[in-house]
Amino acid sequence: MSVLKSLVLFGVAALFEIGGAWLVWQGVREHRGWIWVGLGVLALGAYGFVATLQPDANFGRILAAYGGVFVAGSLLWGVVMDGFRPDRWDIAGALVCLVGVAVIMYAPR
Repeated sequence: MSVLKSLVLFGVAALFEIGGAWLVWQGVREHRGWIWVGLGVLALGAYGFVATLQPDANFGRILAAYGGVFVAGSLLWGVVMDGFRPDRWDIAGALVCLVGVAVIMYAPR
């Protein structure tokens, strides 16, 4: 159950961090205004709290593994929210990152 909980938390963290960064981007780069920026900042703060809920107690391990989730999640976010079309190298890189997540977080210790 802790692997499932960890995966769910990585998903929620990705929504908050990538969504928050996207909101800030939209507010500043796309001139949507400071409300978007403020919502993005709140989402980014929520990401920080979600990360603390991971079953593993090692900050470095959690953030290193989350980096791989962030890479794959960012590409997916771009597809869904911005119409981005990743090429095969984007997809290959994201898969390599997700393998890294699995090794870092879930390898037997």
